[in-house]
Amino acid sequence: MKKQELIEEVKNIVFKHIPPDDIHGYGHTERVYQMCIDFGHKMGANLFVLKIAVFLHDIGRYSSDLSHKNKNHAEVSAEIASNYLKTVDFKFSKVDFENIIHCIEAHSFSNQILPKTLEAQILSDSDKLDALGAIGLYRTIGYTIKMNGNLHDVLSHLENKIFKLKNQLFLDISIKYAQEREGLLYRFYKDVKKQLKLERSKI
Repeated sequence: MKKQELIEEVKNIVFKHIPPDDIHGYGHTERVYQMCIDFGHKMGANLFVLKIAVFLHDIGRYSSDLSHKNKNHAEVSAEIASNYLKTVDFKFSKVDFENIIHCIEAHSFSNQILPKTLEAQILSDSDKLDALGAIGLYRTIGYTIKMNGNLHDVLSHLENKIFKLKNQLFLDISIKYAQEREGLLYRFYKDVKKQLKLERSKI
């Protein structure tokens, strides 16, 4: 099997196993993929490693294995990816294989693994950037509604997680993108707070 054939196989497997929603499903994976490849080209990253890692980075979110319950999704995704990639008809170099697994393990800040390679930093940053800007706001609201939350929960999620993401980025190019995207989030946040205050004053 050639590299491109493996990439296509991985993509097809992920497409079949991850639901087509925009929050953490295939829509999110596709957007993170596009950003990773853009950054990868600009920074001279190993695109083969990056492509495999990004397609598999969230597959653990949808595991039905009870042994994965209460584990960080990045840890589960890395376990699934490792087991799967060991079965394919492709001979990885030790460095590439370990880098792919490291990228997946380290993409989630809550998994508390520091991204040590360029590819891992690109994936980690790209994943976080998808939570910023217009699409990030759409995802935040969609996730909150999905979890039966309300407008106050949206504001709380912005305060406690989304507004802190810029400080968790590793690359200068990512920080620049974050600065461009976060303005919309702050305007939304301030406008909602202002409108809620006005509504309370009418009571």
